[in-house]
Amino acid sequence: MPIKPDFDIAVLPGDGIGPEVMACAESVLRAVESCIGVRFHLDYQRAGAQHYLDTGSALPDSTLAACEKADAILFGAMGLPHVRGKDGTEIIPQLDLRFHFDLYAGVRPIRTFPGLPIPLNDPRASGIDIVLVRENTEGLFHARGRAEIHGAPGHETEVLDTMKISRQGTERVCDYAFRLAERRAATRRRPARVTNIDKANVFTSMAFWRRIFEATACRHPTVSADSAYVDAMALNLLMKPWTYDVMVTENMFGDILSDLMAGLAGGMGMAPSGDIGDRHGLFQPAHGTAPDIMGQGRANPTAMILSAAMMLQWLGERSGNTRLTDGAALMEKAIETVFADCQIRPFEFGGPHGSVEVTRAVINKIGAGDNS
Repeated sequence: MPIKPDFDIAVLPGDGIGPEVMACAESVLRAVESCIGVRFHLDYQRAGAQHYLDTGSALPDSTLAACEKADAILFGAMGLPHVRGKDGTEIIPQLDLRFHFDLYAGVRPIRTFPGLPIPLNDPRASGIDIVLVRENTEGLFHARGRAEIHGAPGHETEVLDTMKISRQGTERVCDYAFRLAERRAATRRRPARVTNIDKANVFTSMAFWRRIFEATACRHPTVSADSAYVDAMALNLLMKPWTYDVMVTENMFGDILSDLMAGLAGGMGMAPSGDIGDRHGLFQPAHGTAPDIMGQGRANPTAMILSAAMMLQWLGERSGNTRLTDGAALMEKAIETVFADCQIRPFEFGGPHGSVEVTRAVINKIGAGDNS
């Protein structure tokens, strides 16, 4: 099969700082494009809370169709706190995309970068390099739009949101976590390990989850496996995060713990993510729309740029085009070098540098080939 030279990317900038950090990611992608000889056709599409206010639709059919045809989806941030549906929840079409494309593995890596301050004083914290794999389509989020409401409108007596844990859904995300750990072990000097996070001491659904995790572990004998309760893990991620490798957990637990993990690296602006299924991949910073700093140029674009690098890595693995994986490595190394030089410190870290300065520094590293 010939190696594909061009890739079509559906781009959904979204709300708040989404368009700002997306512009930064595009600039970096264009710099990488010229280095690796691959062309990216960026197809910008509208969706989000503001689009809902303007048109009554948060995710138009045309946008969904563009995402369906694209090789990958690059996503900024969506949602505004004041824009809500009739049930009182925010307009957040990224969840609709996850369910529509069955993007069951929410992959959220966190690492610390030399040159940037981190909250933990222990010197071992400088070696944090962990990935949380969040089951994206079931768990407590399965209840979205399916709440059982008792009582008349305006006089409700109770609302029940039901958590769903299926064998198929759990097996596939646990298997994804083990395969990810195997790939990481091949390029790192640490042995592969997957830690399951659940609440199996209380919920039958979580005990079921753990049994499936343990059965999956037996099929990956080269990877060590262990389990922890979610409340204990919240403590352990503050006390000894450098001991973990890959973690896998239910949807809501993953939503909460991934934000805690971002704090270990200094903030949400350092937290990329990928929502990955068997056929489609969507890549986005884990942060929200941050309307309080919108339009000020203060947003840290690192998470968005790293999410674009994750996209290149995924595309490269799927297509067999090593130029894409080289491009991903080029972007990651450029970011690492920029911060290690101690010349750039984003506002998020108390520094004076905004989106433009961070992006320009990364592009200069890429263009100069100065990533040693």
